This record gives sequence, C-alpha cells and structure tokens, in this order.
Amino acid sequence: MTDSLHTKRKSQMSDKERIRDFQRKLYRKAKQEQEFRFYVLYDKVRSLRFLRDAYKRVKRKGGAAGVDGQTFTEIEEAGLEGFLKEINQELEEKSYKPKPVRRVYIPKANGKQRPLGIPTIRDRVIQMSCKMVIEPIFEADFKDTSYGFRPKRSAHDAMRAVGKHLKADRTQVYEVDISNYFDTIPHSQLLRLIGKRISDKNVIHLIKMWLRAPIVEEGRITGGKKNKQGIPKGGVISPLLANIYLNVLDRVVNREEGIYKRRGIHIVRYADDYILMGREMHEGIQERMKRLMERMGLKINQEKSRLVQAKEKPFDFLGFTIRYDRDLHGNNKRYWNIIPSKRAIKKFRQNMGDYIRKVGHLEKSELVAGLNLKIRGWINYYDVSGVSYPAKAKRDLRWYLMHKLQRYYKRKSQRASRLYRRKVFEELVSRCGLIDPTKMLRSPAPVKVLD
Repeated sequence: MTDSLHTKRKSQMSDKERIRDFQRKLYRKAKQEQEFRFYVLYDKVRSLRFLRDAYKRVKRKGGAAGVDGQTFTEIEEAGLEGFLKEINQELEEKSYKPKPVRRVYIPKANGKQRPLGIPTIRDRVIQMSCKMVIEPIFEADFKDTSYGFRPKRSAHDAMRAVGKHLKADRTQVYEVDISNYFDTIPHSQLLRLIGKRISDKNVIHLIKMWLRAPIVEEGRITGGKKNKQGIPKGGVISPLLANIYLNVLDRVVNREEGIYKRRGIHIVRYADDYILMGREMHEGIQERMKRLMERMGLKINQEKSRLVQAKEKPFDFLGFTIRYDRDLHGNNKRYWNIIPSKRAIKKFRQNMGDYIRKVGHLEKSELVAGLNLKIRGWINYYDVSGVSYPAKAKRDLRWYLMHKLQRYYKRKSQRASRLYRRKVFEELVSRCGLIDPTKMLRSPAPVKVLD
C-alpha cells in the first residue's frame, strides 16, 4: 500500500488514501525535526475529506447520544452530507462552540461508579477529525514503552514487555496508581506541551474549548470556562491528550543519562496504568516518582501503589495477575505464570450472569449470539500467545457457564422451556453453536482493555 501511494497522483487517490498519505508526511516531518512546530493544520481539520472519514470512525465506535439527543440514524435520515457541510461551515466561520458534555456513571468492579462524559455526535466528529490530524505529530514523540490508545499497539504488547523484563530478572516491581488522573490533568501544563509541537492557534482554540466544555449531570451544569483541570472520559480526543501529558513521565524514565536508566529501571505504561521494573528498586525511587507526579500536578494513590518483589509476591497489571509459580509436574523449577486476575474473572462472571438473566427468556439463538460475543472478546484479551496461560481460567469459565445455564433453565417450568431437565450447556454447544471456552483459541480480533 505504501509503495502504491508513492506512485499515485493525488487526483487518483481515494479520500482514505489521501488522509493516510498526509498523516505519513506529518509523522516523518515530526520524527526528523523534533523541535518543529506545525502551523497550518486547521484547514485539514475542517475539510470535508477528514470530516467524512471522522464520521465513519465515530459511527463505527458507536455510543449514545449527547445532550442534544441526536442519533446517527436521525443524522443520516436528515442527510449526512448536509450535516458535514454545516460542521465545515461552522469551523470555517469560527462560529463552532461545543455543546455541554452529558455525564453518566458506569459501575466498577469494586462497586463504585466511574464517571463517563458523552459529547454530542457533532462534537465527537470534530474531535475525531482533529485527532486524525494531530495524532501523527505526537506519535513521532511518544516512547516505545507506552502502549495504551495508540495505533498498532495494545495491552498484549504491554504484557509481552512485562514478560520480557521478568525473564531479564527485572523482578522488583513498583506498581503506581495515579489518583483520578483524567480529572486532575492541569490544562495550562497540557496546553503548553501541545504548543511545543503545534502553533496553529485555531487548533489550540478547539482543544481549549473541549477542555472547558460544561458538564451536564441530572439537569445541573458544572465546569465551563472557569475549569482549570481535567479531561472528560469518553471524549474522542481525551486518550490522545492523556498520552501527551504522561509522555513527560516516559521521557524522564527513558532519559539516557537519567537516574532510572542508570539504575536499569524500565517503565511499562498503558494510558494512566504503569509499572516500573528493575533488578533493584531503591526506596528513593518511590519518593522521586512522587515528586515528579507532584510537579506535574498529579498525585500518587499511596494505598494502591506498592513496591513488590515479584518472585515472592504476585502483582496485577491490566487485568492480569503475574505470579512466580512452582512447576505443576513436581519438578524443582519455577516459571512466570500470567493469568486473568481474580477481579477480572469476578467481573466477567457477573457480566455473563446479568446477560443470561436479561435475555435467557428469548430465543436460544439470541442468547448464544450474545454469549459468544462476550466469550470471544474475553478469550481474545486474556489469551496472549507465548505470554499468558489462561487454560485454567477457560476451564473455570466453562464450569461456571454449565452451572449458571443449568440453574437458570431449572427455574423455568417444563412447559416454559424445552431445555428443562437437559444438559443445557452441552445442548447449546452442540445444537446452537455456543462456544466452549476450553476449545477456543485466540482469534485475530481487535484487543480491547477490560476494566
């Protein structure tokens, strides 16, 4: 594809090819000139070519409507091209102002609620267009030790890096938890970092407006222009902005002449989840990291952060538990065992149980389709080739499904369900195509992080 783009004229390229060609040129320029500031980008953000592709990406991700209640169906029924031209005109006339962000809460595994901000589809499309334009610039600056919310990188890559460090005997691990990271990012310092690479004042103004957009929660409006910190979770551009800010941390730890490099300490980061790994981890490193976070306007959660010797105590990272286990066959050997964490298993079982209760009364085909989607996604995430060992977790999941489905249909009367008094799991596997977790290998599907 790369070679074909070089030989094509712009007039012969599709919109998608022209966008990729532009992004590639931005990346190369940024990589070659690390001090260069890009000054003409706004015209691309507002162009119909970028807006069309941005709409497709936003729709592919799905999501609920914002405060205006407008859905994808309503937009397309009224005319997609007209919708995009309105956005283009607003951006061209510089009359665009983002709508307030609708805040909702989603349950966490510990019983607490996680706030999630939902911008309108219009705002999400413009954020996506902006992200498509500026992301290649910052990708050129990001370190290889960062894996979250980046093109062609995933949690699997992060876990492979963890496995590599463990095999290199970097078993002193400092688990770091940043308190309310997305809610505490200082706007002034974030914008200063963005300004080191982007001098286009119109693009900077867009980002400022998104950072200061009011939040609507149960009819009450908070935030707005007086807001000086925080990035709304759920915004299309928010993960990129979060990575731009924590790139400061990556640069400090990876600095060739810095104390971390001199002491052989490495970082593995996925968004705001990160660990430091080394053969020795002096307690002074913890204090140094605390001071760095404070200078960045952030705070380490001391209750959730800890220094562990991984050969003696297990630790959790990205939904996995990493343990140094004895050989199951009685040999005098130990090996690194990376498995789904108890918390991740508990949350997934709860998710499955809720789904069975919700749709179990419907057709078996609908129940199986939903269960397969969840099983496939879970196994694709936790089955990391050459790194993780989820065989026992798969067996446990199979056992859970057998008993959960059996109990569910046992509560139905014989008249209400044909599966009454049968082996429900085996019946659904053999006749309806339900996935048996113990027989499924990971498929090359996109990897998503599980909370």
